[in-house]
Amino acid sequence: MEKKKIVVVGGGTAGITTAAKLLSNFNPEDIMIVEPADVHYYQPLWTLVGGGVVDAQSSVRPMASVIPDGVTWKKNKVSQFHPNENKIELDNGTMVGYDMLCVAPGIQIDWDKIEGLPQTLGKNGVCSNYDFHQAEYTWEAINSFQGGTAIFTFPSTPIKCAGAPQKIMWLAEETFRQKGIREKSRVIFLSAGGAIFGIPKYREALEKLVKERGIECIFHHDLVKVDGMNKVATARHMETGEEMNINFDIMHVSPPMSAPNFIKESPISTGDALGYVDVDKHTMQHNKYPNIFSLGDASSLPCSKTGAAIRKQAPICAKNMYQFSAGQKPSHLYNGYASCPLVVSRSKCIMAEFGYDGKVMETFPFDQAVPRRSMYILKKDLLPPMYWNAMLKGWA
Repeated sequence: MEKKKIVVVGGGTAGITTAAKLLSNFNPEDIMIVEPADVHYYQPLWTLVGGGVVDAQSSVRPMASVIPDGVTWKKNKVSQFHPNENKIELDNGTMVGYDMLCVAPGIQIDWDKIEGLPQTLGKNGVCSNYDFHQAEYTWEAINSFQGGTAIFTFPSTPIKCAGAPQKIMWLAEETFRQKGIREKSRVIFLSAGGAIFGIPKYREALEKLVKERGIECIFHHDLVKVDGMNKVATARHMETGEEMNINFDIMHVSPPMSAPNFIKESPISTGDALGYVDVDKHTMQHNKYPNIFSLGDASSLPCSKTGAAIRKQAPICAKNMYQFSAGQKPSHLYNGYASCPLVVSRSKCIMAEFGYDGKVMETFPFDQAVPRRSMYILKKDLLPPMYWNAMLKGWA
C-alpha cells in the first residue's frame, strides 16, 4: 500500500491552492493529490461565457499545469474513506495511506433532482452556466431570444457561487434592452429563497435594480420539473407544497447541489441529506477524526461557496495541518469570509464581501454596494490572471 504524509482529495480550486500552501512547511514528495480530471477550470468565468463576454476556452488549463511541482498526482477517483485505518480506497481498488487527509473534491451537481432537466438541458431554450459544456448554449439561447418569458432559477440547496443565478439574469436583461426587445420580454427570477440576496446591504442595492429594470421576482418557489418540449416549468412552494406552472421561452437553471456521493456515504460526512465533510467552522478540522481537514465546497463550513472564500480558507487550513503534524492544537481561525462579484451589466459590478453572521467585510475605501466599472474590470480582467498565476501557486 502506497502511503504519503498528506493526501489531498481534489484538484480543484481548494485542493490545488491548499497543496501549494502546504509546501511552505512540507516537502513536495510528502504530498499526494488525488484527482481524476484532465483539466482544471476557472469556473467564475462561466457567467461571462454565458453572457457572451468571454470565450469558454479561456477558463480551461490542463490539470498537469496546475499540480504543484514535485507533488504526486494520482489520477483516480476516491471510492471510499477508511478514517479509522487512515487510508482511502481508489476506484481501481488500491489503497492509499496517509498521516493527514485534506478533503476538497468540490460540490456535486444534482441535475436529476429536477424532473426532466437532464433530458432537455442544452436544447429547447433550457440552459445552465453550471457546466462548462453548457455555458456557451446559454449565450446562444439569450442571443436568439426574440421576446417572451425568460426564467432564471435559484434552488433550495446551498450552491457554489450563490450570485451566479442572478448575474446571468442581469446580463440577459441588458441584452434584451440593447436588442430593443425588452418591452415584449418578461424576466422572472424564480427563487426558493425569500429574497434576492442574503446580506441586507447588498440586498437593498439589488432590490433597487430589480425595480429599475422591471424584474419579476417569485420567491419561496423551487423548480421541480421541466417540460422542455412544451416549454413549461413547474415550481413548488417551499412551505405549502403547492405547485405552479410557468410557460417559458428560455430558462437558465441553477440546479440543486450536494456533497459528492462518495463523501455522503462515508463516515466523514455530516450524515444529513447534503452530506458535507463534518468540520469545525473555524479550524476546518474534522469533528471526529482530528487528522482530517476539509475546505471548499464539499466542507460543512456554513459560508458562501466561492473561490474567494477558498482563498482565505486555504492558508488557514494549511497552517492548522502543520500545527497538527507538530503535535499542537490548530489555532488559526477562519471567519467565514467570502466575496461575490455581482455582475449587473457588461460594465458594472457590485462587489459583495462578507463573513459569518452576514458581517460586511469590504476591502476597498468606498461603498461596494454601488455598481462600479472598476469592480467589473477587477472581476473580468484582473481576477483570472491572479487566480492562475498567484492563488493556485500559493502566493495569494
